[in-house]
Amino acid sequence: MVLFMGRYNHTIDPKGRLSIPSKYREILGDEFVVSKGMDGCLFVYANEDWKVFEEKLASLPLINPEARQFARFFLSGAQYVTVDKQGRILMPQDLREFAGLEKDVVLAGTGGRIEIWSLEKWDEINSQADINTISQGMMNLGLTI
Repeated sequence: MVLFMGRYNHTIDPKGRLSIPSKYREILGDEFVVSKGMDGCLFVYANEDWKVFEEKLASLPLINPEARQFARFFLSGAQYVTVDKQGRILMPQDLREFAGLEKDVVLAGTGGRIEIWSLEKWDEINSQADINTISQGMMNLGLTI
C-alpha cells in the first residue's frame, strides 16, 4: 500500500480539469480511480490499492443489505481517470456534483488514499473537529502517539 500525505489547494478550471500535485502523480501514475467518498468528498486510489478495495467489496456477503449498499455506493460511484500532459485530470461531472466541487478544492493525503474536497466543505468539517475528543476515541481503537 502506498501512503499519501500533505495538503494542496488547487482550482478546477471551467472545463472541469484539476491539476494533480506532482508528489501524488509520482505515486498514482498516469491512470487511477476517483470514487465517491464519505463525508461529502471524493476518494482517489492508486490502481493497485483500488483493486485491493474491490476485492474486499466483492468478499462482502451478498445476503447482507448494508453490504450491498456499501459496495453499490463505491463501485457505481467510481471512475478511472487519466492524467494529461499538463498533469491534469478531467473530473467527471457526476463526481464534481456529488462533492460540490466548483472551483477551489483541497487535495489531502490521508494514508492509503487522497481525498478531494471543496475548500468550503474542507474548512467547515475541519473547523468542527475537536482533536482532543477524537484522540480519546482513537485510543479506544488502539492508536496511541
